[in-house]
Amino acid sequence: MQRYKIIHRTYYNYSEEVSLGTHKLLLRPREDYELRIESFLIKCTPHTKILWHRDIENNSVAVVEFNQKTQQLIVESEVILQQFNESPLDFIVEDYALTYPFEYKKDDKFLLSPYTVLPDSQTKELLNTWILNIWENNENIQTYTLLQKITKYIYKTFIYNIREEPGVQSVEETLKLNSGSCRDFAFLFMETVRCLGLASRFVSGYLYAPLMSDQIGSTHAWAEVYLPGVGWKGFDPTIGDIVGKDHIPVAVSRLAHSIPAISGSFSGNAKSNLDVGVWVTLC
Repeated sequence: MQRYKIIHRTYYNYSEEVSLGTHKLLLRPREDYELRIESFLIKCTPHTKILWHRDIENNSVAVVEFNQKTQQLIVESEVILQQFNESPLDFIVEDYALTYPFEYKKDDKFLLSPYTVLPDSQTKELLNTWILNIWENNENIQTYTLLQKITKYIYKTFIYNIREEPGVQSVEETLKLNSGSCRDFAFLFMETVRCLGLASRFVSGYLYAPLMSDQIGSTHAWAEVYLPGVGWKGFDPTIGDIVGKDHIPVAVSRLAHSIPAISGSFSGNAKSNLDVGVWVTLC
């Protein structure tokens, strides 16, 4: 078991007073048998009441509404958690899914259908051609090995960039530029896997990087694939490896663009400036 402390601070500064609309915060990590939260604190300036609910994909969503004008919005969260995912390769895939290709069982296929939606025909054709760089479709291969090949290929052949712009690059843009951020690589992996007929979803969260733990960091993104007998298993093409104890998931979605850490609006003529700091440390 490993204990982590995560501090996440977000500052929105406005050139003049604005009225803030409703904001949704995805900041609380996803608890399960591998991850347990010891303490969690979230606060906003201006001070406001926080309401919680679980969305359709079981993410913890904090909803905040403001009743006063301000020139600055500060959202701060602090969590201490226990991470038990220390042996990510310790799993058993069901026999029928050990080797690719395979088909999900009927009931699973129905429930997984939102996570197997294919990209448009042009993108699908592009990805079906691109994956030939990694795997020939007549090659007998273990399912896990194929997923790991895709993960490592993105890591080894693409250039990682920190992008401050919101949103996710299209698959076409990432392939053309041969570069992207963690969320761009996760989206590329996710769409590629779907073209292979496998269910995949986008994950946002945090990554503990020991060499950078004392520096200002940012949120992280990766993808998960549904493997029969295992469940949702994470793959991180930014680091070229399976997801393990250093990954802390916060939110998941079938759509890559739908789970920003903070979303909301303001009204007024002000210009806005965003500053984010994330610190993930051992404790």
